[in-house]
Amino acid sequence: MDNSFNNISFNEEDNIDIKQELRRYLRYWPWFVLTLFVMLTSAYLYLRYAPRIFETYSKVKILDESDGLELPTSAFIFKRSNINLENEIEILTSYLIMNRVVRELNLNTSFYEEGTIQTSQIEALPFDFKQVIHPDSIVGNLSYQIRIKGNGLEINDLVTGKMFSIADSTTQYLEYDLPFEVSFNATDLETLPKGKTYIINFNPIKNAALGLKAKISVEAIGEQSDLLKLSIKGESKVLSEKILNTLMDVFDRDGIYDRQLISKRTLDFIDERFVFLAEELDSIEVDRQDFKERNNIIDIAVDAELGIEQRAQSDEEVFQINNQLALTKLLDESLQGNSNSDLLPSNIGIENSSINVLISDYNSAVINRDKFLNSGGTNNPMVQQAVEQVESLRANINKSIETYTSQLNVSLEQLSLRKRRFSGTVAQIPEKEKLLRAIDRQQKIKESLYLLLLQKREEAAINLAITEPSIKVVEYALSGSYPISPRSNIIYAGALLGGILIPFGILYLIFLLDTKLHGKEDITKINSKTPIIGEIPVVKTKEEDIFDDPNARTALAESFRILSSNVDFILPVRDDGKAKVIYCTSTIKGEGKTFISLNLSLALSSINKKVLLIGADLRNPQIHNRINEDKHKPGLSNYLHDGNFDWRDSLIKGFVKHPNHSIMLSGSIPPNPAQLLTNGRFTKLIKEAKEEFDYIIVDTAPTILVTDTMLISQLADATVYLARANYTDKNLLKYSKDLAESGRLKNMAYVINSVGASKSYGYGYNYGYNYGYGNKE
Repeated sequence: MDNSFNNISFNEEDNIDIKQELRRYLRYWPWFVLTLFVMLTSAYLYLRYAPRIFETYSKVKILDESDGLELPTSAFIFKRSNINLENEIEILTSYLIMNRVVRELNLNTSFYEEGTIQTSQIEALPFDFKQVIHPDSIVGNLSYQIRIKGNGLEINDLVTGKMFSIADSTTQYLEYDLPFEVSFNATDLETLPKGKTYIINFNPIKNAALGLKAKISVEAIGEQSDLLKLSIKGESKVLSEKILNTLMDVFDRDGIYDRQLISKRTLDFIDERFVFLAEELDSIEVDRQDFKERNNIIDIAVDAELGIEQRAQSDEEVFQINNQLALTKLLDESLQGNSNSDLLPSNIGIENSSINVLISDYNSAVINRDKFLNSGGTNNPMVQQAVEQVESLRANINKSIETYTSQLNVSLEQLSLRKRRFSGTVAQIPEKEKLLRAIDRQQKIKESLYLLLLQKREEAAINLAITEPSIKVVEYALSGSYPISPRSNIIYAGALLGGILIPFGILYLIFLLDTKLHGKEDITKINSKTPIIGEIPVVKTKEEDIFDDPNARTALAESFRILSSNVDFILPVRDDGKAKVIYCTSTIKGEGKTFISLNLSLALSSINKKVLLIGADLRNPQIHNRINEDKHKPGLSNYLHDGNFDWRDSLIKGFVKHPNHSIMLSGSIPPNPAQLLTNGRFTKLIKEAKEEFDYIIVDTAPTILVTDTMLISQLADATVYLARANYTDKNLLKYSKDLAESGRLKNMAYVINSVGASKSYGYGYNYGYNYGYGNKE
């Protein structure tokens, strides 16, 4: 049988074994049960005493100011709203709006009712309360506790620790330095439960506004909607509803005020301009009046027509005077050129009646003279009288003509001056018209501006009177009938989940951080080619760790019987009848190689095989401790050092019930173990012992610490490599893998010691079989 045990399939895939992983965790099922119980109990207590939180919500529609436009906007054409809901949300949740809500509802003052375990917020106290301190004067947190007594109230300042007892029905007239007043009557005091405690907290306006800002949630309802949903969570449904309704009202009034502010500012501006325009219009009227007075203007058109008419009349009068002068000159020339017998022309157009009368008298006198001359002589007194009369009339006519001519010249000169004046007046009319038109233009501009402002003032007044609201309330604040927190199903589900995940997570971290070996799976993951021939359970007491009774039925005895059987499978088959050499080694100290080698030798001895156990760990011998022998008893080191020493003399019988079992201790600890092991005497020892024993078990030194085992490894038929559960680091298995693959340890197989010390893999052994024979169970 050549290493036939290697043909047995110990290789496993690297895939995770779900069942094995579950066993790792289910091994700790009491911890899962305990955690579930604690979590469910905590959940029940939390649900029993946690405050009930209700959600209150309201819905508003933001009104679009451009809805009244006659022409469709681009937003209307493309089905988009002109409202920027993100801006409206920011305004709704702004500190300014929250500050106004806090001031209107006096939210910087909060009331609480103390219960046996929890304290709940309430909307108002069950008795009259009046805050006397101004909200802006609160700079820090103030807290007062009011306890209902049988004869009154007891007020405790929680900040300063002062205590006030109120026996009267009010604190109004008491000299206590309290920021509030409370009033109650005997009936109220009787109805209130005795010993009930209420708490009043005063906070600065800023803190209350910021706290409210954090509690208010505003979100749009849909992408194409103009509706906003306002929500708040709190213990008091009435208080939450008041807050949301007040918030909507404040926001609406804020929008209305903004639009009214434009109208108010328009009215104020127009009123200021009215005063200025009135002064300017008065100044223009005065200037116009002065201009007309200085220039004797009533109306430019009338004055121009009158001036032209006066100039034409003056021309006519000058013409008439010149005509009279011409007629007078003709009459004078006729008078001077005519003889005394010539008659003068009459009614030639002279407009002087005296001259016309004189001419008429003159002509009558001439006719009368000529008649007297014809009838009488020149000396006739009648003729002479007639001649004198003609001469006298002639002289009068001449003088009258001179006088009339002088009068006409004077009139002509005056009319000429008047004509020039009228001409100058008419010539100045365009300039005066231009100046007057400029004044009128200024006046019309001011009057038009005045009328425009008057119209705008009326429009602003109308807009101020009929300002549209900013929002339309779709739903006033409503509170749910059932609290949103705590939710029993979620709490219990979380408790169940936590009861499972908490121990699972802790165990997972433990397993994740645990680098120790726990079972054969850890070995096969690293070195699947090397077989595992035994798993030795943990031994609770030191007295039970020795297989000293060949007939024992303990778990330890059965595990070493199985190990001894498996060792036979890996040993090479020989027909020479010589002993088979088995090395027991490990990676580091403390993995139990001495324990395994001793009990393996006893297990082989229990089946009537002659077995020799050699303590080859010369640096740290331990076998003597197991059999209570002297540490310095001669042994292997003495044989290796002394060529005359017979190894048979060092053999001892350590167990009475194992007559075929012999032990060769390590002997005195030498200074040069490596040199002793390689001087040839150890090879001689093995060769001679093979002739006398069936099995030779060699307890060697740890491989990673010293080279002693490597120096004598070629003498072994099989090497039992120890790994201790919950002790050996998994990384050390790579070293043992390298030893096996490189062949430095011959025919190596693993044995796992202390299986069951780590419960993560859940190994349990029960070797207490009863075959109906023997006296032990």
